[in-house]
Order: sequence, then C-alpha cells, then structure tokens
Amino acid sequence: MKALIVAPSWIGDTVLAQPLFMRLHERTPGLQLDALAPRWVAPVLERMAEISRIIDSPFAHGELSLRSRHRLARQLARDDYQRVYVLPNSIKSALVPFFANIPERIAFVGEKRYGLINRRHTLDKALLPQMAERFAQLAEAPGTPLPRPLPLPRLTCSGEQRAATLAALGVDRPEKLAIFCPGAEYGPAKRWPARHFATLADALTQRGYAVWLVGSAKDREIAEQIVSQVQTAPPPRNFCGSTSLSQAIDLLGAASFVVCNDSGLMHVAAALGRPLVAVYGSSSPGFTPPLSAQATIISLNLECSPCFKRECPLGHLDCLNQLHPQRVLDACLARAAA
Repeated sequence: MKALIVAPSWIGDTVLAQPLFMRLHERTPGLQLDALAPRWVAPVLERMAEISRIIDSPFAHGELSLRSRHRLARQLARDDYQRVYVLPNSIKSALVPFFANIPERIAFVGEKRYGLINRRHTLDKALLPQMAERFAQLAEAPGTPLPRPLPLPRLTCSGEQRAATLAALGVDRPEKLAIFCPGAEYGPAKRWPARHFATLADALTQRGYAVWLVGSAKDREIAEQIVSQVQTAPPPRNFCGSTSLSQAIDLLGAASFVVCNDSGLMHVAAALGRPLVAVYGSSSPGFTPPLSAQATIISLNLECSPCFKRECPLGHLDCLNQLHPQRVLDACLARAAA
C-alpha cells in the first residue's frame, strides 16, 4: 500500500498530524506513507519515522497556479498512490490529488469539496474538539467513533544530530539550559511580553541556567528586546533567525526545559519530550494543546479569552500582561525538579 499525505502549511499543525500517521501504520503494516508538503514544514516531517518520502509543494499561501498543480499531479500519478489524506480544508489543497486521479481521496468536506474528495468526513466539533483528533479521525471510516487515547507525537533527535548542530553554531551545551521561544506566527495576542521573558531570564540566570532564545527571523526583534531588558549576566544567546528549522529542533532537544507561547515550536518541544511550560493568551489549549505528559499549560482564563484574535480587541492584552513571571518561574522549576 502506498499512501500520500497532503500536509498542513503550519509547523504546529504538522506535528499534531503525527498521531494520524501512527494510526495509519497501525492499520496497514508495511505502509509506505509519503507527504506532499511546503518546504518550510519539511524538516518536521523529516523527523517523523512514519514518513518515507517528502515531495515539495511549491505553492505559496493562497496561490492557485492551476498549470503548476496539473504538472505536479502528472508526476504524482506515476507513483501509483492508492490513497491520499488531504489535511488542509481548502479547495486548492484537494486539486492536485484529484488531478492525479488517486483512487481514494480522504478528507473532511472542508470548502464544499464534494467533487474532489470521495471519502468524505463531516466535522462534528463537539465530538472532535482538538485539532489532533480531527486529523486522526481520517484514519477511521466516516462516521466511526475515534478511538482514544491518541498516540503522542514523537520527533526524532539523536545525540549525533544535536552535536552536529551545536558544532555548526559554535556553542557547547550548558549543564543547565533553558530555551525560550518568544515568537508566535499568528500575531501579538499570542506573545508573552518581552519584559516578562526578560524577568524570567534574570531569575533563571541567577539559578545557574544559561538562557537561549530560539525562533525564526520574524522573532529576532522581540528576542532583541528581551536581551536588552535582561539585567543579569551573562545575557541570553539570541539564535532567532540564525538557525534552520532542523537546527532549531536540535537545540530544543538539548534543553533542560522550554518556555513557549502557543506556537509551532511549542508543539515541536512537546514532541521531543522536553519539559515544557506553555503560555496561552488569545488562543485555547482546548483546541491545540501541547500533546505531552511533560507540559505545563499556563493561562489566566479571563472572561475575554480565548478570543482567537491576532491583536487584543480590547487594547489591554490582560491575558498576557497580567500573567506574571513568578508564576511561569514556579512552573519551570517544578518541571526541572520532576
């Protein structure tokens, strides 16, 4: 059996899809499971034992490019896939499998994709409140209850990979290492303030921890704000924008514990099995929690949250501004001692 995954376009969503991949292998021993994925999430799929091959999906967000999709579909048609699981809900994501004439095209109805998907699931949000559950449901027959509990995501990160990344970056692993992931692609309403991260960094440095900041180039500005507000030497090392995603995975794998906003790297840290403190503001841990027994979720649960907005609609961002560093510090120290 050869099957194809049309992968999500977000790092965190890709991690949350791994329980589906595990279930598919349980259902079909010897399955070859390939993934059609944007290149920016490919490094995550490369760390999943369930994925045999990654095929580059060259399309930008919102890009139609019918001619290019036809050309890619002709290439996929030669691979004789029997099934495809389309994880995004858009019409565009279902076009290539349809053009490739893959016999079983499995997905939720999504954007009214009745002609493109031929094994259709209808989403019941009450029965499947979590994103990972919705992905995993695709391994079942439509209308069949989802078996629980789900397997937890599990990314590989070997000692050799970590050592190679540390050598490439010219750093040694400290004995006690706290990694902060201060970014959140979705928007500022998911980002704990820089001053709070700085206060936390001071407290951890005073307790003998080295603090490293990890993220994309878009996170460099907030990381620089954190470094500029830290009072205790040595200041944090800012790796935001200085690593590939694969190297960021290796750095997270080396951490004593990780402090994250609700972000893709939060899900990566959870899937690496690292002790994790996850800070939630405008989003909900009920929908996309870190799937790990070693994660502590911190949220103030205000009346106005979760609002799921990119920026605070009330202008105060109390859900994060009022979440004080001492509470996060206590959670970090508890995780470190566990």
